[in-house]
Amino acid sequence: MERTLSIIKPDGVKKNVIGEVIKRFEEKGLRIAALKMVKMSKDDAKGFYIVHKERPFYESLTSFMSEGPVVVMVIEGENAISRVREIMGATNPKDAAPGTIRADFASDIEHNIVHGSDSKESASYEIPYFFSALEIK
Repeated sequence: MERTLSIIKPDGVKKNVIGEVIKRFEEKGLRIAALKMVKMSKDDAKGFYIVHKERPFYESLTSFMSEGPVVVMVIEGENAISRVREIMGATNPKDAAPGTIRADFASDIEHNIVHGSDSKESASYEIPYFFSALEIK
């Protein structure tokens, strides 16, 4: 059993697709083990995305992620990391397969509705960034 973190980004919350995103994960046999809505400060977003600090998109990404509420969740299941990423679709919605979350709802590469951990190492950093062990069921 593997766990991963997924975030419904501010654009997904604004577009009112929270339920649809969760439904897509659950329909594929994944389980939501923890869930909450939070509003990250710019510093919170910078800490979360510290791995991208040297990238040219770091400032715009952290500004975007702190502009409104997000829904953070721990998703559990067999090969959860790769399965969540497959359900989300390619980072650039233009490259995302039809029927994926990003193909169906994202407007561009920065406003792409969802985040998902890209590895076990990322998940082990990202999950405790938002959840204590007592919050994960």
